[in-house]
Amino acid sequence: MKKILVIHGPNLQLLGKREPAVYGSVTLDEINIALKKVAKKRKVVLQIVQSNVEGRIVDLIGKAKNKFSGLLINPAAYTHTSVAIRDAISGTGISTVEVHLSNIHAREEFRHTSLITPVAKGTILGFGMNSYLLGLEALIDLI
Repeated sequence: MKKILVIHGPNLQLLGKREPAVYGSVTLDEINIALKKVAKKRKVVLQIVQSNVEGRIVDLIGKAKNKFSGLLINPAAYTHTSVAIRDAISGTGISTVEVHLSNIHAREEFRHTSLITPVAKGTILGFGMNSYLLGLEALIDLI
């Protein structure tokens, strides 16, 4: 059975309370429940992690190569700043789909550039929780 690592980046534990006009009212638990339903239907196993710590995310990706078939990641604020996460994805060569709840290109200028996009197979953004669900479906099809 295929295994997929799901990484939620910094501050996503605050979903449902943090800036609902931008991120919606859905909680991280609700996203995880929805992801698990898709995984069960598609017969894949998920390991889901949320971390605010860049180094932990890098470590998880670095160890994922021989354990997981793919990576679904919302790097959150690290999208725009983390060469380390970008290099971990590139270095492992793990099939990666990047997701974002909001449309980063319709937000502040500093959010317009993703360091992750060039090393991901694809990016889905702007559809709230559906970004995750569409991303997971796409990743399963890729692997």
